[in-house]
Amino acid sequence: MYNEKRKSKWSSVIKVLIILFILSFIVSWMISLFIDDDFKQGNVAIIPIDGVIMPGNSNMFGQDIVSSKEIVSFIEEADKNLMIKAIVFEINSPGGAAVSTEEIVSAIQKVNKTTVAYIREVGASGGYWIAASTDYIFASRMSITGSVGVIASYLEFSGLLDDYNVTYQRLVAGKYKDIGSPLKQMSWDEESILQKEIDLIHEYFIEDISKSRNLSEREIKEIETARIFLGIEAKEIGLIDEFGGKDEALSYVEQRLNITAEPTEYARERTFMDLLSGLMSKNSFFVGKGIGSSLLEAKQTNGIRVWT
Repeated sequence: MYNEKRKSKWSSVIKVLIILFILSFIVSWMISLFIDDDFKQGNVAIIPIDGVIMPGNSNMFGQDIVSSKEIVSFIEEADKNLMIKAIVFEINSPGGAAVSTEEIVSAIQKVNKTTVAYIREVGASGGYWIAASTDYIFASRMSITGSVGVIASYLEFSGLLDDYNVTYQRLVAGKYKDIGSPLKQMSWDEESILQKEIDLIHEYFIEDISKSRNLSEREIKEIETARIFLGIEAKEIGLIDEFGGKDEALSYVEQRLNITAEPTEYARERTFMDLLSGLMSKNSFFVGKGIGSSLLEAKQTNGIRVWT
């Protein structure tokens, strides 16, 4: 009898605690709705770009995804905030989707304040493109930069289908509608079309970086091969300005604007589901894509993946 009363008592206590936890979560959430981001303290916005650049929020093979939509909104918010005097981009990204990257680059180019980037482990391809759109770039001597190129890939299963006597019945309206389908071998003219598109993207990519960094013809020839450069090499060919990290970037802002830097981070708060998703995806596997861009994904059309 005593044990039953004791169990009942503990059961009631647990129920009350659960209810209190739920209520506190709801109240915290409701309060957060009324908190204006303009109340952020500080005069230097720090915007992290950590992961593969894509249109939306997700988690891919254990890698964080940088949402171009979110980053653009942070840039616009910081630019409008009269308290913010400069924006510092903390870059640790191998690149990502071409259009998503360009959206961020375009937003930075419209900013009417001092912009600085510092590259941590990797600022390659699209990650470097973002850095190049700022006023000044810092990087470690060992940071991976460069890789100014475009790549497209797709898996083809036509040979496998033949092995198992499976037929691809092609029904399309438009000669090239199924270009890049993994179920058929790509023809020479289809491959030529895609290569032309990739070359055009690459040309635009090179042109924009060359203009931003004021590169010479010799320096352009070095980067157009899309090879990677360590920070110490990148400085020699004008891809970065100085060696350093966050402290050096903030010091640069202080000297340029004659202010005392008070950094405030603009970043999306990770939810419980984000943490859970990341934990579970760590048990997945990586698809190798080469040094400096080991995990890139991008916009996909008919099975073809194109990324910077």
